[in-house]
Amino acid sequence: MKGSLVVIGRHAGRDIAARIVDGRLEDLAIAPPDGVLAPETVLRGTVGRPVKGLGGAFVDLGRHGTGFLRRTEGLRPGAPVVVQVTGVAEPGKAVPLGTRILIKGALAILTPQAPGINVSRGIRDPDLADRLRAVAAGALAGACEDLGAIIRTAAQDAAPEAVAAEITALRTRAEQLDAAASGPPAVLLPAAAPAELARREWTTPPPDHIADDAGAVADSGLPEMLDDLLSPETRLPGGAAMWIEPTRACVAVDVNTGPDTSPAAALKANIAAIRDLPRQLRLRGLGGQVLIDFAPVPKRDRGTLEQALRAAFRREGGETVVAGWTPLGNYELQRRRDGVALSAALGISP
Repeated sequence: MKGSLVVIGRHAGRDIAARIVDGRLEDLAIAPPDGVLAPETVLRGTVGRPVKGLGGAFVDLGRHGTGFLRRTEGLRPGAPVVVQVTGVAEPGKAVPLGTRILIKGALAILTPQAPGINVSRGIRDPDLADRLRAVAAGALAGACEDLGAIIRTAAQDAAPEAVAAEITALRTRAEQLDAAASGPPAVLLPAAAPAELARREWTTPPPDHIADDAGAVADSGLPEMLDDLLSPETRLPGGAAMWIEPTRACVAVDVNTGPDTSPAAALKANIAAIRDLPRQLRLRGLGGQVLIDFAPVPKRDRGTLEQALRAAFRREGGETVVAGWTPLGNYELQRRRDGVALSAALGISP
């Protein structure tokens, strides 16, 4: 199926949204399991004592467990603090937190404690950028001095009234957070539900169609796509395959050439795997240390693979540290995990 389709519905008892482009799954959002704090959740917690050697402090989140805050300048133990979940906690570890709060909309992002109005680099018309700054300034007039805004790329195609209305709505949320800065641990602003996230984030470019009727998930073929993601094996062109298997210590990736025994088979298989690996890790909700066992190639080709790998993860975005080749000839990188593992999100036991 050609074109872009956003699907919103339920699957395996979970709210879900997906973006499918030309028949391939590109983005996925699933409501987290009960008790799991999703990224972007804003909470009020209580600061613990600084932990020597870790460069931060644990934060008591009440019934939501414990978080870890790396930057604690100006915070004293026992004081309330407003924090935002910045990632997904590994099993048995504290939830990663930050004090830089982002309140996101489709057209703008408000930044409490970070004044100023900035415009996305995707808006290239300087006159339009100036007009949008003026719209944002008007919507923020009278707000506290440390409340700022970022105008998103999607705003260039929106009416000024729509931009102003969204900023006004987001401002109300920001002011509610400011009023709730003191008190016991509590959730102040939940993360966006999958449907809200889809309509907020998957707008540039706008989808050709949004399907949110009762049969949308099944009709789109999404269940079969999810089954493919739950399998460790990913088929590659020419009969090659890539196996992606998470362990407690790392994510192991193995690339095989399959039946092709030509001299160029290994390089082709490795390049194909590299091009799809960032998407596969993101959709599967995998991250942390990633160890890649490429199909064997001469050492002279390692530079080609590394260059392709860096480019693939740079296009994908997200925080990735490319470490390089190990003494045994594998490739090592580290990537921040931004979502719950797909199997856990769907309630499937490992």
